[in-house]
Amino acid sequence: MKATLTSKGQITIPLDIRSRLHLKPGDVLEFDEAAPFLKATKTIAPEAWEKFGKQWRDPWPKLTGEAVLEELRGPVELPPKHKRKHA
Repeated sequence: MKATLTSKGQITIPLDIRSRLHLKPGDVLEFDEAAPFLKATKTIAPEAWEKFGKQWRDPWPKLTGEAVLEELRGPVELPPKHKRKHA
């Protein structure tokens, strides 16, 4: 896909990309000045982060970290330890 830069430094992001990335009018994009290519990231409003943080609940409040990992990945079977032969 291509876009043309106007004399005012504006581009139109192609509809397919806007749709895939859920971009809508008023969204703010942040450009990475250090990237060796054009890189833009959709910013998230601070109030959205606050709302997200308030709604978050631990889905495993009574499990240890190890128990959560086992539930997510299933039990892990380690290979048997081999004894080293002395020379």
